[in-house]
Amino acid sequence: MICFLSMEVCGFTFEELGDWLEQAGEKRFRAAQIFDWIYRKGVLSFEGMENLSKELRKRLAESLRFPLLKLAAVQESDETSKFLWELSDGKRVESVLIRSFDRRTVCLSSQVGCPARCAFCASGREGLIRSLTAGEIVEQALHIDRFLKEKGERVCHLVYMGMGEPLENYDAVLKSIRILNDERTLHISQRRMTVSTVGIAPEIRRLAEERLFVNLVLSLHAPNQHFRKKIIPFARKYPLEEILSAMDFYAEKTRRDITYEYTLLSKINDQEEHAIELASLLRGKQCTVNLIPYNPVQGLRLERPDRANVCAFQKILESRGIRTTWRYTKGDDIAAACGQLALQKPSGLTNFGATS
Repeated sequence: MICFLSMEVCGFTFEELGDWLEQAGEKRFRAAQIFDWIYRKGVLSFEGMENLSKELRKRLAESLRFPLLKLAAVQESDETSKFLWELSDGKRVESVLIRSFDRRTVCLSSQVGCPARCAFCASGREGLIRSLTAGEIVEQALHIDRFLKEKGERVCHLVYMGMGEPLENYDAVLKSIRILNDERTLHISQRRMTVSTVGIAPEIRRLAEERLFVNLVLSLHAPNQHFRKKIIPFARKYPLEEILSAMDFYAEKTRRDITYEYTLLSKINDQEEHAIELASLLRGKQCTVNLIPYNPVQGLRLERPDRANVCAFQKILESRGIRTTWRYTKGDDIAAACGQLALQKPSGLTNFGATS
């Protein structure tokens, strides 16, 4: 019997699982059966895969890690559910399910903590602890899809906007995109996937060459480099001009519109002069600006602008030809809105039960 190092079954592409099975002396077609049990039937143990031999099930359980995530707790709002996952090393990460009409969107985390340390965001307050594996990213979507199936629903959109900087975990994020896009898994269209970044210019250009069709979002939050470095310390790594050039390259290569997210902080970056400068910065670009009124984070002395300020800011942008949206806040009552995800402990949350 060949001895294999412990690996993550949800970190395998379909082809990789077939290769692994062949090396183990099994038939490749078993990969289709295993994928069907996991991604279609929602079975979370090899023991439950009844059309596999007992010997194969034992070998799978001994060699492959599954599941990787344990659901510590879930917190519910009217249109939002926040899931707290415990990882095999005891670290914790959060992901969010957002309901909007018939759309079911999952906000995925790519890291435990975050290296960007944005001034308004809870996720990076302790810095980066570690990156997630492809399997840990995939399982967030898998378990929430299983949760939805009990209600006759399914995950249809994915946004890599949870904890972490996705392009600082490039290989794992890219692999998770390919796995979740596969027709044998959740089969989510790449056009319904969105990757958000604070701006890592080389990786943006690299992503543009991958022949994917995912949407790309830049967390901009300021109209110039000097101001941006104060709000996003990570921004010191790459000049804004270089990042915007990379974003233009992505739009040109993929034929996808790009989005610039701008979190409005009262009396900091929400004034008339900021809107005018932002409009000038983005003039002529193939893009949309998504305005996000700041979502309060405990311990941060920042304020959310009032509705009149947001409307005035939006009006200035639109009057200068910048297509603008205004994100409706969901889940702020359970700290699940943009910028509020953190390394929460289960205390005070409603237990939903474990996935293992």
